[in-house]
Amino acid sequence: MDGLLNLPVAVLIVAADPLVRDGLAAKLEDRPELSIVGRGGPADASLFAPQGPVVLWDLGSAPEPDLDPLLELTASGVTVVVLVGRPELTAAALQAGARGVLGRTVAAETLALGLLAAAGGLMVLDPELLPAAGILRPAGPGEPPEALTPRELEVLGLVADGLSNKEIAHRLGISEHTVKFHVNTIMSKLGARSRTEAAVMAARLGLIAI
Repeated sequence: MDGLLNLPVAVLIVAADPLVRDGLAAKLEDRPELSIVGRGGPADASLFAPQGPVVLWDLGSAPEPDLDPLLELTASGVTVVVLVGRPELTAAALQAGARGVLGRTVAAETLALGLLAAAGGLMVLDPELLPAAGILRPAGPGEPPEALTPRELEVLGLVADGLSNKEIAHRLGISEHTVKFHVNTIMSKLGARSRTEAAVMAARLGLIAI
C-alpha cells in the first residue's frame, strides 16, 4: 500500500436501494479501521465523493445497470470498490474504472480488507470473479501459478515497453512504491528472476503483446 493509511479510512456508500445502503453500513459499522461518512444513491455520488478516499458502490440487481455515474466518478480520480450481483458485470465495472470488484454477498471481514487495500492504492478483485474479468485462463504447461489482476497486467505491459518504475507511476497516477509492489508480485506469480524475464514469459503465455 502507499505508505501508512490514515485510520480510520473514510468510506462512502452508494446504492440505489436505501435498504442496501443501510445493510452495508451495518456490515461495516463495527470496524474501527473504517468510518462511514456518507451514503446515498448513484445520482448523489459526485456530490459527496470528496468527503472520503473510498466509495463502496453497489451495482444492484438490474440486468443492465447504468454505469455512467460510476465512470464519471472514477474519471475524476475517486477510488471506487464495486459490488456486483452477477459475475458478468465484473469486466464492465473494471472498464468503468473501478479499483476493486467484489461479490454482493462478500463477508464483512473481506469487504473491510478490500476497502483498506483499495484506499492504499491496490487493486482488489474477488478470485471467483477472475474468469468473468477475462483474466483466468485454463492451466497448462508454463502457465503462471496465479492469475494476474487487471492492474498487474497493465503494469506488466508498461514494463514490457521498457518504462521505469518512476515512468509507470507517472503514467498510471500511482506511487513508485505501489509500482514496485506490483512488479514484485508479477515476478513472483510468473516465477521470473528479472523484469525482462517476466515480460518475455508473459509474451510467451499470451498475456501481453510485445
